[in-house]
Formats: sequence, structure tokens, C-alpha cells
Amino acid sequence: MLAHKSFRLGEFKLSSGGVSDYYIDCRTTTLDARGAQLVGQVFLDAMRAQGWHADAIGGLTMGADPIVVAVAVISGTLHGFLVRKAEKQHGTGQRIEGFREKGARVVIVDDVCTTGSSTVQAIQAARDFGFEVVGAMCLVEREEAQGRPNVEKAAAPAPFISIFTAGDVRKEHLAANRA
Repeated sequence: MLAHKSFRLGEFKLSSGGVSDYYIDCRTTTLDARGAQLVGQVFLDAMRAQGWHADAIGGLTMGADPIVVAVAVISGTLHGFLVRKAEKQHGTGQRIEGFREKGARVVIVDDVCTTGSSTVQAIQAARDFGFEVVGAMCLVEREEAQGRPNVEKAAAPAPFISIFTAGDVRKEHLAANRA
């Protein structure tokens, strides 16, 4: 589904400032009814396979939002939270929205990891709030030189995993277009 709905070839400017010959817009998959179910299940299965016993799942808005909701709904037990890019300047001024129980064990998620900056921001905000980060994961890792090392360093001692790599998605996209 990612290869069909979310992968595009061309010339694209990335949020990291770089330029790429492909773009992966995971939201076209994660916001699809069936895509959300599949993403929720694959993330939940991966968390269980890692032995991560979490209370909640969250990440930096907006890429993580549909993943957080899908996993929470599929699990029936995990709570969700979202991390704002900055604290609200009105109301309660919170940076963490949704589940807010200090000391809770959490998994940080993201849709695409290029430099890892979104995931790193979410990890730092979660720890600053008082969560215990037990793992970090992304739907697609772009396999850029600094991405994985940045996230692994920020998440340590918690592990970082990806469900797919950009190479996996590209390969499937090209194979489907040949057929």
C-alpha cells in the first residue's frame, strides 16, 4: 500500500532541506481506512515482538498522529499522546497532548525518518515531561546517513526500529509499475 499510495518519483525538497528523487507521503496510507488498520496492527505486532510493555504511544505532530490513533484503537489498551513542535501559547500551554501520566512507559513513533529530527524532538519532549521511553520506531526509514544514528543516540538506551526502509518501498513501487 505504501508503494502504491505513498511513493512518488520526481524531484522533491524534503523538510530536512535536502533534495531527493523520491518522496514518501505516508499520510496517504496511514489516513486510508484499511491503511490505518494495517499500520496499527503492524506497529502493535512490532512492539510486542520487541517486548516493549508500554502504557502509551506518541510522537511529534503531524506525521505521528494517524499512527498513534491507529495503534491505540487496534490495541484497545494503549493510550495515545501527541507532541507539539512547541508549547502552546494559550490555554494550559502544554507541549504533550492526550495521555499525560508521569513515569509511564511510552513508545515514540514517526511516519518517515530522514534525519531523525522529528523523532528526536519527540523523544526529548517525552523525557522532559517525565515519560520513560522504552522504544522508538518509524514506518519508513529513508536510510539517510545521519537519520538512524541520530535517533539511536537520542533514544538510548531504548532501541529504534523501522517497519520498512525506503529501499523496500521503492523496490515494490518499481516492481508494481513494471507489471
